[in-house]
Amino acid sequence: MNTQSSKYMIEARGLTRSFGSLVAVNGLDLRIPRGEIYGLVGPDGAGKSTALRLFCGLIDPHAGEALVDGINPARHAHAVRDRIGYMPQRFGLYTDLTVEENLFFYGDLFGVVGKEREDLMAELLRMTRMEPFRKRLAGNLSGGMKQKLALMSTLLHRPEALFLDEPTNGVDPVSRRDFWTILYRLVREGLTVLLSTAYLDEAERCNRVGLMYKGRLIREDSPQVIRAQMQANCFAITCDHPREARAFLLQQPGVLSAESSAGALHVFLTENGNLVKQLAAALKNAGQANVAIEPVLPSLEDVFIALVRQAERTDKDAPREVTS
Repeated sequence: MNTQSSKYMIEARGLTRSFGSLVAVNGLDLRIPRGEIYGLVGPDGAGKSTALRLFCGLIDPHAGEALVDGINPARHAHAVRDRIGYMPQRFGLYTDLTVEENLFFYGDLFGVVGKEREDLMAELLRMTRMEPFRKRLAGNLSGGMKQKLALMSTLLHRPEALFLDEPTNGVDPVSRRDFWTILYRLVREGLTVLLSTAYLDEAERCNRVGLMYKGRLIREDSPQVIRAQMQANCFAITCDHPREARAFLLQQPGVLSAESSAGALHVFLTENGNLVKQLAAALKNAGQANVAIEPVLPSLEDVFIALVRQAERTDKDAPREVTS
């Protein structure tokens, strides 16, 4: 086992895991330095949750390896568990126990007791603004408060890396904002965070994001860089009948994606050149009136939809293996 601190807090090398014929994680390569918030985004079934479980040593890979601080969780699960916190989508809170009693229970599990536990609990309750609710039953908490309690329980042993699986799914916007305020504070104190999220506005808050599709990482960078790389070929199209226009545009060569956004269609093209003029003319010929096309800065959601559509087309056009 590596006893020296690794350059990367979280790392994957050709990480692969299958369930029957389904390849959930396919040759994942990932490197996350200390003190970074990294977001995994992608459609349902992309492999995000499976990747997190591999890093936490909850399942073993079929090829490649996951590393946390240079330690392989498949070989040294106990050593890794001392360094990490894992918050799954359904965290095991005890609804018939109070906030305080849940924290006592998880403190016992982690071996955090006595004054150390009291000090940590006091710090976490202040940080999450949950002090007034320490005697409330967990079952009577709001969704946002339950997520805060789950986070506190995960942090009781001061992990170095935190793995969060869609941590604010179904949580109200104010609680989501509070949750991110807490994450930023923890990262400033040296924590490394790997999270999966279905919210693209949350992905914008990460230092870097990785788009997963069918178990593969198809794009990775800061949200700003990813948006800038796709900006040149994104256009806002307005016309009288946008629903019909969208269906029409998706059938045209060179159109990567077309999605509704703030009263317009955000359309990604494989290249702009003469294609913009051709599409404007084609829409008018198809019966659309008041057609206007302008370049636009895409949202991260626009970009990810376009990249997924591009990956889908690549898969569709790829030659099929012939089996006998």
